[in-house]
Parts: sequence; structure tokens; C-alpha cells
Amino acid sequence: MASEADTAHIFVGSDRSQLLAVKVLEHSIRRSTTLNIKLRSMHDLELQDPKDPRQGKRTGFSFTRFAIPKLMGYAGRAIYLDADMLVLRDFRELWSLPFGECKIIIQGAAAPTDSSAAPRGTNKKRQKQCSVMLLNCEALNWDPEEIISGLDGRYSYEELLYDMCILEEHEISYAVPFEWNSLEVFEPGKTGLIHYTDMQTQPWVYANNPNAWIWLEELRLMLENGSMAMSEIECEVSLGYFRPSLIQQMADFGVGRARAPTDAELRKYREIDKSAGFRPHRAVNEMAARRQKEVEEYELRMGLKSRSLANSMLRLARRVGGKVRRTISGG
Repeated sequence: MASEADTAHIFVGSDRSQLLAVKVLEHSIRRSTTLNIKLRSMHDLELQDPKDPRQGKRTGFSFTRFAIPKLMGYAGRAIYLDADMLVLRDFRELWSLPFGECKIIIQGAAAPTDSSAAPRGTNKKRQKQCSVMLLNCEALNWDPEEIISGLDGRYSYEELLYDMCILEEHEISYAVPFEWNSLEVFEPGKTGLIHYTDMQTQPWVYANNPNAWIWLEELRLMLENGSMAMSEIECEVSLGYFRPSLIQQMADFGVGRARAPTDAELRKYREIDKSAGFRPHRAVNEMAARRQKEVEEYELRMGLKSRSLANSMLRLARRVGGKVRRTISGG
């Protein structure tokens, strides 16, 4: 039996619609490593929302990563992953990254080219990718309820989730290589973890993702070795979480490996999904619509509608023009 020192504690951010994706992710990790794996999906972890709905969670699991040190008893190390991932190399490579004096290890850029020197006058604040995050739990005194309550005035959702404002910059290590959080990019022999980060094109809801065959091959292997039953896929389809065409696509592979669909197959899969009235991530989109309504009602109640419009225009200006962006940031 593997020792505790050789055990990887993995916490996955997910909701009910992604539970089967979590199972595929776990299979890919176990298949590629000799580490002992203890994995928990946090779909059932209930945390409060802030009083201000504008700062509320964007997904059912937005804030769950901040509960990990507490769940670990503030001891040892742990890692946070999203459910829409697949591991392709030995997980030990990622798990063994050294903390040094830092409290978390994340990826510091969306792509390798992002690390090049920024032009003079631009905002040099480092972009943080926290969907893969190693946590030194004994160094993190995070209380999730206290952190969430900070969204009612101390910082914004973006500052918390995107900037990790609850940590000092020297407490963050940017040591996760791009190939261990490869956003929609697959390089044979190099990619260690592929992240299907575009929700509308994830392989279980969309047939034409160019890298879907990698995820589908993992699923095929699971059906072959008995770690997944076709009835489980059929259940997710009946609940509207997985596309109906996935059942036909798996049958089309026969005894062969997963592959990209032909044009004729794509047309067939689209017709199957259309006929069934399938809508990708329906539950997630409905939650987003409810949240938007809550935000609008809150702003009307608090007399913040005009201020919200001004802030929206400011955010748009930041996205559209580098010159405007530099002016706003004080450059």
C-alpha cells in the first residue's frame, strides 16, 4: 500500500452535470501514475454566497477551492482541478512541484507566448490561471466563509478568483508549466493535461471539438475495461447533461480507437442532438440567467443601475483599446 507521502489529494471543482466527466478525469490520472490517488468531487460542498449578488458565484463550484485547506485539516499538500480536464502523462510530475516559500503554485500565463516582455506602458500585472492549483495546506489558514464574506465590500469576484488578492504576490509560485494546463491545445508527447475550457465545445456536449477524440478514447477504454457502463452515459443523456449523439458516436468506433468524426458522421450527430432538443449546459445557463435577474433586481433596489452601466462601459473600453486600458490603469 502506498504511503501518505506518496498519496495525491485531488479536489475537483464540479457540479452535478459534470460528475461523469470527473470519473473520466480520475481514470486518466490513475492510468498514468503509480501515486496513490484520493480524489473528491466538490459538487456536494455547500458554501454561502455573498449578500451582493453581483459578486456571487459564476458556477456551482466557484468558491470550493478556498475550502480545500480546511477539508485537509490544514495539513499536507493538495491540488485543485476543474472537471473538464484529462491527464495524459504521469501525474507525479505535477504533484511533485516544490513550494519553496510559497503557499500556492499556479500557472502564470495562458500560453507560452504570454510570458514575453510586455510593451512599455502596458499593465505588467501577471495573469493568473488558477484552474490547476497546488496548495500548501499547512501554510494556508483559509476559512471559506470568511473569504466569501469579503466579497461584500473588501474585494470583487474578479479580484478574488482571477487575481488571488487574498495572497501576497511573494506567496504565489508560477511554476505550473503550460503543458500541465493546456487550454484547448494538444501536442503529442508533450501535453500533460488538456483543459477543455470552452464550455460550449466540451466533448460530452459537442461532437466537433478537434481534440474530442482524446477524451473519447479515455471513455472508450473505460467502457472496455468495465470502469464505465454504457447505462451511466445513457443516464446522463436522459438528464440532459450529455449529448444524445455520444451514444451513437461510441458505437461508430466499434472495436477501434476513438477518432475524429467524418463530415457525414458530424451531420448525423448534429441531427440526433437537434431532434432530441439537446442544449449544451442547460442547467448552467439557467443558473446564469437566474443570477443575472437577481443582479438586475438588486441594482434596481439599491439604485445602482446607472453606476452598473458606467462600469460596463468602462470594462468594454478596457477590452477594446490598449491605449484606453493603459490610461485607466495609471500608465
